[in-house]
Amino acid sequence: MTTLIAWINRAIWFGTVIMFGSTGEIITERSGNLNLGVPGIMMLGGFAGFAGAYFYENSVASPSVLMVILITLICGFVAAALGGLIYSLLTITLRANQNVTGLALTIFGAGMANFFGVLVLNGGTSVKASFAHEVFTKPVPYLSSHLGWFGKMFFSYGFMVYLAVLVAAVLNYFIYRTRTGLNLRAVGENPATADAAGINVTRYKYLATCLGAGITGLGGVYYVMDYGYATWSTANSIQALGWLAVALVIFATWKPKNIIWGAYVFGVFYWLYNYLPKMLGFKLPNYAVQLIQMVPYIVTILVLIYVSRHNNRESRGPAALGLSYFREDR
Repeated sequence: MTTLIAWINRAIWFGTVIMFGSTGEIITERSGNLNLGVPGIMMLGGFAGFAGAYFYENSVASPSVLMVILITLICGFVAAALGGLIYSLLTITLRANQNVTGLALTIFGAGMANFFGVLVLNGGTSVKASFAHEVFTKPVPYLSSHLGWFGKMFFSYGFMVYLAVLVAAVLNYFIYRTRTGLNLRAVGENPATADAAGINVTRYKYLATCLGAGITGLGGVYYVMDYGYATWSTANSIQALGWLAVALVIFATWKPKNIIWGAYVFGVFYWLYNYLPKMLGFKLPNYAVQLIQMVPYIVTILVLIYVSRHNNRESRGPAALGLSYFREDR
């Protein structure tokens, strides 16, 4: 039971990182913008959130819990949203190729985070925001310690785990149950028709892309502040999880409600190599570890094959995804 609980805990921590990234990317893609800069945006958000927390707690004698939470989340969200604004300017206003711009943003985001990270490291290899780490990893009071194995399995996480689920649930309601969400889907499906109906396509694309990037950046914040022990180092692996977040969007068939359970499934598959052998009492050879870590990507490929073969409109992405809109061609 102990190994199973540890496996589920690790899967939930891991899944929360990519849940933020995927939820933000779904909002972006629902507007018709394919932003492949998710890894870079997560790097921007993670570094900005960490830097805000680190400089705050080292500049006051008695840091406040509320202030460290607000500063970290706001810094991470704003920095990531600015990355989304750069992408929007290039692809919506200047009509640059979306695929190339997204890949360039991945390199740009990682470069910016590492460049300014040198200032925080100040010649060292890693620094830690200890107070912020305690705040972001504090489990749910009472429930985590008084419900036995159930409490350890579901209530021993920091608040951002539950925030990720809440954000995904709210955005699912927004997309499918509100007029604004309907307009957003219309922009992603057929921007010319939406434009003719009086919907401001450019505004929707800008807002959705920047909001989506901001939410994606919170995945980087969570990675650094909780999953990464509030430590910024010269060797950072946020980018690998960023690509998993992009894959999860496809796996979830562009629906935020599917992100909630899909992220944890990815987490279970990803850590399969570490915990399943312990439960069954055998050791995996080194080459098998790398193969098993490919399982989430293989599942995504299988989902793509299933969707293309069955041609189910509800399971496909927005029709205008990745295509720049030229109003003059309407």
